[in-house]
Amino acid sequence: MNGNFVVMVADGRHTGYASAICEEMSSSAKARGTGIARRTPEYIATKILEGKAVIALTTEGQWAGFCYIETWSHDEYVANSGLIVSPVFRKSGLAKQIKQKIFELSRTKYPDAKIFGLTTGLAVMKINSDLGYEPVTYSELTQDDAFWAGCKSCVNYDILTSKDRKNCLCTAMLYDPQDHYKPEETAAQFSKKKKAHERLLSIKRIRLLKPFRKKQTQKV
Repeated sequence: MNGNFVVMVADGRHTGYASAICEEMSSSAKARGTGIARRTPEYIATKILEGKAVIALTTEGQWAGFCYIETWSHDEYVANSGLIVSPVFRKSGLAKQIKQKIFELSRTKYPDAKIFGLTTGLAVMKINSDLGYEPVTYSELTQDDAFWAGCKSCVNYDILTSKDRKNCLCTAMLYDPQDHYKPEETAAQFSKKKKAHERLLSIKRIRLLKPFRKKQTQKV
């Protein structure tokens, strides 16, 4: 138990939460102005039954957060996908607890896999850094077409394809079990370079979005 939450590996008892999880994933992505691979309740339920998901519940049994595992390139890469916290429980530290649990589950199930993620937020970057992830170029991620196809539902997909999948608004982060710094080292580096990361995200947003905004204006 963590605070007022129980964070655990999901199982068959939790498939009933799948619809609520999908709905919150979709509405959260719209609110951020970004996109994630759209998933159905059936897909989420399958991840739960496979033992590839983490769920957070309140001590009263209310759904509070969720995340699941996907594998790519013949299990060479693992992505901790669909991290979501119910709006009621945000800014409670729950996201970090869920990320820690899904990271541990990934390391247990796929000890030799590289664990990666894409994010547009500094908060998630910090959580990843605390776990030992490092910022990397897109070329260091899986090149599995099936993974990148999941970005089609993102409003920024045209930017990704225009850059030949080498850049976009998201920051790529990777944990390589064969070659990595200690979590305290990556956490310290992120803290030291936080302002630089913030500026980079801002610059990237301006430079990458500008050409597409011009096109939209011309169409109008």
